[in-house]
Amino acid sequence: MPHKALIVGGGISGLSAAYYLSKAEVRPILVEKAPELGGVIRTSVQQGCVLESGPDGFMAAKPWAMDLIRELGLADQIIGSNDHTRVTYIVRHGKLVPLPDGFMMMVPTKFMPLLRTSLFGWGTKVRMGLEFFRRPNGRHADRSVYDFLMDHYGQESIDYLAEPLLAGVYGGDPKRMSVNSVLSRFAEIETKYGSLTRGVLAAPKAPTTSGPKSFLWTLKKGLGQLIEKLRPNADVVHGTVEALDRNPSGFRARVNGEWIEAEHVVLAAPATECAKLLGSLNPELADLLSGIPYTSSVTISLGYRKDTFDHPLKGHGFLVPKLEREYLMGCTWVGNKFDYRVPGDMVLLRCFMGGNGLALTDDELVAIARTELRRIMGVQAQPVFHSIARWPDAMAQYAVGHEKRVERIEAIMQTIPGLHLAGNAYRGIGIPDCVKMGRDAAASITSSRTPSHLQA
Repeated sequence: MPHKALIVGGGISGLSAAYYLSKAEVRPILVEKAPELGGVIRTSVQQGCVLESGPDGFMAAKPWAMDLIRELGLADQIIGSNDHTRVTYIVRHGKLVPLPDGFMMMVPTKFMPLLRTSLFGWGTKVRMGLEFFRRPNGRHADRSVYDFLMDHYGQESIDYLAEPLLAGVYGGDPKRMSVNSVLSRFAEIETKYGSLTRGVLAAPKAPTTSGPKSFLWTLKKGLGQLIEKLRPNADVVHGTVEALDRNPSGFRARVNGEWIEAEHVVLAAPATECAKLLGSLNPELADLLSGIPYTSSVTISLGYRKDTFDHPLKGHGFLVPKLEREYLMGCTWVGNKFDYRVPGDMVLLRCFMGGNGLALTDDELVAIARTELRRIMGVQAQPVFHSIARWPDAMAQYAVGHEKRVERIEAIMQTIPGLHLAGNAYRGIGIPDCVKMGRDAAASITSSRTPSHLQA
């Protein structure tokens, strides 16, 4: 007797699919090749400090993660980022320069802070001001984030604003990123208003609510709480899916040398891994999935005794533009960003590096992080502990043409009943986006009748 559903991948997308299936009284089989569930969500505790090896929060503007958290009974564990203390610094000529007030990502909305900042020269400031008067010129074809922002604000705004901000979120290159997929809201604003600044200022203000108003949300004891709550909703098999075929029951997957049959399969693994399984089922689909690029990263958490730490830490951290970058891409001052993370006698810094740090040893990574923190922040203190996480090929990149690629992927998927995709490679990289894709896959399974290729 085939199972109703098989899920490949035990990250937040696959676990969300499992949860929503279990709500409909469908207990799936879930295959995860790593020894732990959760994908890039991984929480640990050292000396009272809550360490996030992957994402540390999720956007408040997207509801799906919050909906799931409430359903799981974790509403009393929700905390918001301390936005009243938020200052983000950009490294310029080796110095920490605060991002001026009034920027919506890379779009200025207040002119006096722009005039006063030392982050940009006068040529860029004038260009940013004049952009306000730009008029709409119709809808453009998809182009790179670099070309889009170069057209609006110029090179310096990319070098010292857009590139470090986007590298902090996507870990990618603005010259490759699709503006329609990465900055879709700004692309729509350009079509309607011409000027990004004028369009952002004209946007209706969000309604006032009695709920949390923070930009980011997380859980008091870390996002690992979410994974622990989701864990019991599937029969988990740790191993590798070696092959995936169609059969009279729907599909069969070879896992650790044994075949598992299922009516439905949810592929919630990275797109490149899914492509390897789909080559015989649909070569075009496999080719489209294999063409989605990924970037790698390293996260280094450094814990210090507060009485030895020699920096005031006013703000939430800093970003390092590519022009000034050696290894370090940015650093979060964790105790300032979120409460309940760091005891009063400790300081926790969360450092980020790109794929060039993957091959380095732990000792080398810590030494490099300390050297660059000394250069940028003047920190001489010795950390009392460190924790390192390496994430090879973990972040999907939405390259120019991604929108059309995903539309074609979805069109092909319609021709393969019983097969579903979920993950950060398609329509959003954040936790809420992944939860939504897992939920939608589950809804498609539970609302469907027996796939047509199984009917007599």
